[in-house]
Amino acid sequence: MNPIFLFYLAIINLVSIVVTAYDKHCAIKGNWRVKESTLILISALGGSVSMYITMQIIRHKTQKVKFMLGIPLIIVLQFMIYSMVNSYVL
Repeated sequence: MNPIFLFYLAIINLVSIVVTAYDKHCAIKGNWRVKESTLILISALGGSVSMYITMQIIRHKTQKVKFMLGIPLIIVLQFMIYSMVNSYVL
């Protein structure tokens, strides 16, 4: 696997964890929140697995159907795309 792609995935997943935890912190404190569309975008850009795990660990957005169905769907689509690209390249 391309090291640049691995570096990108590491960074986007780190961003995903930080932004999800930050949004939870803002929710607790009653501060301005991260837009749901931003969370979904970060997930779609490659941070879906870490975002889903983080959401489960910190119990954030777990009552929202958009996140509990949407992010696993994004994960499945990302793995399908990765498999298709990987089999095409090889």
